[in-house]
Amino acid sequence: MLGVLLLNLGTPEAPTAPAVRRYLREFLSDPRVIDIHPVARTLLLELVILPTRPSKSAAAYAKVWTDQGSPLLTFSRALEGKVREALGPGHLVELAMRYGRPPIADALARLREGGATRLVVAPLYPQYSSAATGSSLEAVFAALSRQHVVTPVQVLPPFYDDPGFIAAFAAVGAPVLAREHPDHVLFSFHGLPERHVKASDHSGRTCLRSAGCCDAIGLANRDCYRAQCFATARALAVRLGLRPGAWSVCFQSRLGRTPWIKPYTDLRLDELAREGKRRLVVFCPAFVADCLETLEEIGLRASEQFTAAGGERLALVPSLNATGPWVEALVELLRRTAGAPARPVA
Repeated sequence: MLGVLLLNLGTPEAPTAPAVRRYLREFLSDPRVIDIHPVARTLLLELVILPTRPSKSAAAYAKVWTDQGSPLLTFSRALEGKVREALGPGHLVELAMRYGRPPIADALARLREGGATRLVVAPLYPQYSSAATGSSLEAVFAALSRQHVVTPVQVLPPFYDDPGFIAAFAAVGAPVLAREHPDHVLFSFHGLPERHVKASDHSGRTCLRSAGCCDAIGLANRDCYRAQCFATARALAVRLGLRPGAWSVCFQSRLGRTPWIKPYTDLRLDELAREGKRRLVVFCPAFVADCLETLEEIGLRASEQFTAAGGERLALVPSLNATGPWVEALVELLRRTAGAPARPVA
């Protein structure tokens, strides 16, 4: 029997400072997230971040929290149910979060107890990063290593340019474009420190060495998060029929003083307003479910920033969530990873 583990990053259990503090302590203690000396990481976390950040983040979470709870968890649960239904009998599907709940170990235990004889682990991150994909897989493998009998595992690879994924995002974005008639379209991806993408450079001499280093995927940058983000944006622009110059790529959510991958979303918003752009549509194709980074950071804060800078309106394209085209695309990806056709077991 095939077991499917859907993995997303995580969310606090409540929009309160204590819940956010617990979540941030687990999240930011991960050496793949803050990749500095362990002593420096602990000091940074305990003396700088945790004394002030939880209350600010809790206030942001409160703005997007729903009656059902965290948007990320709510949408992920809906996706879990629809994937389970689409795969049908003979398949087990469980959702886990890298940080917080539901935990990976519990989800794997449910799959094992349900009779899964092989696993497909599906990190729901379209583009590869060590901080998200790598960390999630490391946690899964660590949990599996504690089993006496280790279940055979296959891993869903990054799907940043998968035609089904691109078509699904275009399906949610096209109606927004038709309604808004934007002057410009932004593809805003989560940011990373530059050192993270440089570490994925297989040649050691390509990453961020030229303005066009991410214009195509090659052997040197095949695992580069920034290059994969640009590939996603190019594929979406083609699918949506966007003309050259009518769209651009940027990166949000940067923290700290070290250089992060550019261009920065917040600076790009001000630039576009100065250029006379009045109506923006923003896609966030690094996320397959709406969350704090889409709903609050872009839908609220970026919108306020753009209008304050002279823009008229910023419209956020909803994420894929549990929409029909995304469920179909994800099920096809899972079947392909498992070895098509992954038919139900009688």
